[in-house]
Amino acid sequence: MLPATARILDANFNRAREALRVLEDYARFQFDHASTSSAIKNLRHELAVVYQSLDAAILLANRNTAADVGTTIKAPDEFTRTSSTTIISANAKRLTEALRVLEETTKLDSPALAEQLEALRYRAYSIEKLLYAISHKASRLAEAQLYVLLTESLCRQPWLQVLKSILAAGTDVVQLREKHLPDAELLNRARQTRELCRQAGAIFILNDRPDIALLAGADGVHVGQSDLPTAELRRLLGGDMLIGVSTSRLAEAQHALEQGASYIAAGPMFATSTKAKDLIAGPRYAAEASRWAAERNIPCVAIGGITPENTSELTAVGIRTVAVCSAVIAANDPATQCQRIKACLAASLATA
Repeated sequence: MLPATARILDANFNRAREALRVLEDYARFQFDHASTSSAIKNLRHELAVVYQSLDAAILLANRNTAADVGTTIKAPDEFTRTSSTTIISANAKRLTEALRVLEETTKLDSPALAEQLEALRYRAYSIEKLLYAISHKASRLAEAQLYVLLTESLCRQPWLQVLKSILAAGTDVVQLREKHLPDAELLNRARQTRELCRQAGAIFILNDRPDIALLAGADGVHVGQSDLPTAELRRLLGGDMLIGVSTSRLAEAQHALEQGASYIAAGPMFATSTKAKDLIAGPRYAAEASRWAAERNIPCVAIGGITPENTSELTAVGIRTVAVCSAVIAANDPATQCQRIKACLAASLATA
């Protein structure tokens, strides 16, 4: 093996291993995602098997970090990361690029080894996509259509059965809203909800309680105007967790955005028995809020008194995501009601 070839292989095995370790730790500790962490770990071990099939002593003997001309070349943003998403993106790219270099280089002497590395690279692409979906919550929220608030006292069926039904029916976001549960019970319920949402690919939001949201591994927390200030929540929760804020005026929406909100809920749109409100913001505010939010690239969720029959009034003014509560969870068949609302949304959006 030529010395230059050994150095190329050594450097890129190191890059790939380091990137895999970063990705595995973020899947494990940041996102508490067991299946993804396991997939990355398996890939890391299989890469180690490939490495062991080469002469590691030759690779190490040709390593010369002190004389490596590339160690002093730095990209302008190399030491800048703004969130876990950017860390994952950087390391996923580092992994796939390193695997490609290893694959191309081993084609010189070991085509069979190159085929193994190609297979590992394709798996790395799939892991990158999965981690992106897990970490890029705001983008997932922007693509959501149906957001359901779950409160046991409003359910006609056992709450867990309702949750499973609405997830099977394609609910994109679930907000657990339980104002009166003891903390231990709320934490347990939040963890159950998180796990089922994760399995279904849905976003899980907890109402009001950032402490429980953190402990349960929720995707985010939702607060009202009289709850903890958004800026304080952002300080507590960091940059990766979603924060939603209820608003009924543009001034409230603007303040929420300035303080670090990930999305706004605009409402109430119509009269509702779920939560008493003196002011009905209505579709006029939905129109203002949806335009305002689109200009600032922040998701806007319409909420309050929404049913299959009135969704068209909201999509007509720019709303793409609706949050519902009693219309779904108090129904005899929550799954069918979810499907009705999604069908109404799809039909309305198609002609909007």
